[in-house]
Amino acid sequence: MHVILLSGGSGKRLWPLSNDARSKQFLKLFHNEAGEYESMVQRVWGQLSRAGAGCQAYIATGRAQVEVIHSQLGEEPAIIVEPERRDTFPAIALSAACLHTVHQVPLDAVVAVLPVDPYVEEHFFTKVLELEEALRASNADIGLLGVGPTYPSTKYGYIVPTADSDRAGAPYRLVSHFEEKPNEGRASELIGQQALWNCGVFAFRLGYMVQELEARGLPVDYDGLLAQYDGLRKISFDYEVVEKAERVIVLPYTGYWKDLGTWNTLTEEMASSLIGHAIKSEDSLNTHIVNELDIPVTVLGISNAVIAVSPDGILVADKAASPRIKEVMQHREHRPMYEERRWGRYRVIDYTKHPECGEVLTKRIRIAAGCNLSYQYHMSRREVWTVIAGAGYMVLDGKLQRIVAGDVVIVPPLMKHSIRATAELEIIEVQTGPELIEEDIVRLALDWEEIVREHVVESGNEKESLAATEVPW
Repeated sequence: MHVILLSGGSGKRLWPLSNDARSKQFLKLFHNEAGEYESMVQRVWGQLSRAGAGCQAYIATGRAQVEVIHSQLGEEPAIIVEPERRDTFPAIALSAACLHTVHQVPLDAVVAVLPVDPYVEEHFFTKVLELEEALRASNADIGLLGVGPTYPSTKYGYIVPTADSDRAGAPYRLVSHFEEKPNEGRASELIGQQALWNCGVFAFRLGYMVQELEARGLPVDYDGLLAQYDGLRKISFDYEVVEKAERVIVLPYTGYWKDLGTWNTLTEEMASSLIGHAIKSEDSLNTHIVNELDIPVTVLGISNAVIAVSPDGILVADKAASPRIKEVMQHREHRPMYEERRWGRYRVIDYTKHPECGEVLTKRIRIAAGCNLSYQYHMSRREVWTVIAGAGYMVLDGKLQRIVAGDVVIVPPLMKHSIRATAELEIIEVQTGPELIEEDIVRLALDWEEIVREHVVESGNEKESLAATEVPW
């Protein structure tokens, strides 16, 4: 089986910890078996790896999340990059085209699609893999995984089976229809009809999805569909494909499942009620504090609250009111103040606009040992690096040199530069320029060996000498 994990999210529901570059699935708030903090995407990837012997997994995501995925999962995941967010049908369509023409997956192969962040038992992923056998045995177009309801929820959609679904003792049920977020009374009626919560897990033969693309006049090759992606209708896979399919089955799952989409549900599963530099009084009952800054946070006599502090802002909310944060923040746009990248992470310390030099941005950057920034230059901005700790190498306009704590480096506009850590580097970077935007970066190479081989101007003997003494890669 081939498994596609959908990693999206706008970063608003768990503000201020989440942002467009670090959605909820990347927040390290849970303990793994070693007692270390891990994120939902790390938890799910580990669970799938343990349960999915022989399955090939991919992650479909937007450009903004690629770096943090590599930071948390390494280079192992195959990533399918969406050029922009356009809901689940376009994302799944592009992923299917990628499997078909880039990865050469056979048309009769079964593909499962699921969110990257369900909070579930490991048995959930065993059940996902069982969809392949159920799909083949039933000859259905689409196979779904449905969660056995534990109460009449008004927050989830329901998958309603046909009345005679249990005949012949098959593990799956035929689907009659779907009902989206009913009121409590109707939800109770649906549960009486053996309806299941829709948890967003789909399975289909790759050939079926290719036929669906052809029927809509869409390209079935990855490059062709990518070129038309911005014209695809923004619509969910449920509405566009599942509810129109002739034969749909659902495989019931009766284990633990939870959507941790808001602060009040997330805190119920967090590893600790205090994360970071925080103190709360004993009479602060059912209150959770997450503090990502180096300043102390103290809470006295406040119960049933969530206090979250990050470089992006501060949230103080009653837990019952916390789901309103997306509504409150939906029109407030600003640059992410914290990001994880494949080479490490950075935090914005200060941002201001100065009448003489334009914008001024100060970052605290950590580059992990063995990692490097790309070889790049900027059209208009100037950078000053102050090395606080660690050691490594840098390349400035083709010249390779060692850097250590205490060094100060000035990088004017158009100067090509890269840096690699041999021991974790901590750098204070001050950027100045008329406009500090991502588009001002021109990347020439990512791989350090390629940077040294293709862009360092020392003679061959000098390079060999460097390699013989202390190889900077």
